[in-house]
Amino acid sequence: MMLTTIGLMSGTSLDGVDVALIETDGKQIRGFGPSGYRAYTDRERGLLRQALTEAVHLPQRDARPGILREAEFAVTMAHAEAVAAFTAQNHITCEDIDIVGFHGQTVLHRPERRLTVQIGDATALAKAIHIPVMHDFRAADVAAGGQGAPFVPVYHRALTQSLGREGPIVVVNIGGVANITYIDGSDTLIACDTGPGNALLDDFMFRVMSQPFDCEGRLAAQGRADQAWIARVLELPFFALQPPKSLDRNDFAALKLDATMSPPDGTATLTALTVAAITRIVPLLPKPPKSWIVAGGGARNLTMLRMLREQLQPATVEAADAFGWSADAIEAQAFGFLAARGLKGLPLSYPATTGVPIPMTGGIVARP
Repeated sequence: MMLTTIGLMSGTSLDGVDVALIETDGKQIRGFGPSGYRAYTDRERGLLRQALTEAVHLPQRDARPGILREAEFAVTMAHAEAVAAFTAQNHITCEDIDIVGFHGQTVLHRPERRLTVQIGDATALAKAIHIPVMHDFRAADVAAGGQGAPFVPVYHRALTQSLGREGPIVVVNIGGVANITYIDGSDTLIACDTGPGNALLDDFMFRVMSQPFDCEGRLAAQGRADQAWIARVLELPFFALQPPKSLDRNDFAALKLDATMSPPDGTATLTALTVAAITRIVPLLPKPPKSWIVAGGGARNLTMLRMLREQLQPATVEAADAFGWSADAIEAQAFGFLAARGLKGLPLSYPATTGVPIPMTGGIVARP
């Protein structure tokens, strides 16, 4: 049975809430509905940055001391506002929607401690929007010894099945952290985080330019990357690990660029680091990919796309919107898809995507 779902995503880039409607049975995609976006205010973004800092010391996954309680309330209200605006603009009633997939905001991801924390009150959200809400997608995977990320590979596979393109295909999502899904036919599905996505870059832009991100990669295009610095970073143990593997947004936050580096050179260096880390995954895959499809915020960074094309040739590198996919809404769509899978008891993660021992279902439903 096909379900009409709304997916919500607030990623590690801390930019805002993506909303997307999708019709699916959790296996195939019948159609895409509209998508929307609700930006975080400067105050909300500041709260989330504080929450990321304080979450490092969380004793358990349900604890919400200090600023984390305030941040969770802000996240919940932002999502409720996002859904209300989206349904009003698109003349959708709560009766039209079977389930909402609510990822929440990741503030801590430590799978080695069997701990992953996404803030957001699903019960309060369900009551506010009058629609059942599926949440807590990652917890069962991490509790079973999995990495709990990346979590969208099953959706990437459903998307690529409609392309009729010869594999292997890699879908790379460049949010705060970059991750890949390697798809070769219907049997082979491998996934992992590759390294920093936009997090280091966005933090640098905020610090030195008071801007949230490098629009279209324009500043990076004016700079020169420090290849020696990038080579030293790539010697860190994470980059040699076989998939599956995952990261917290702040795992590389301690990396320091040369203090004398100009803003264009710093931006170029961090952009090139993201690209080099993605490229580094190729030897760890079963076969060299023939095509790469780029989604997430990185798909709008023209300098990052150019660098990827240079580094990954002769494979093709295309932005997701070239296929009619929404580069911005793809993760929100994925959590609508995962909500449908969760309702039907279908696996959300697999040994080769998160390292979990067996295919795992997940998600908890909060009702209005």
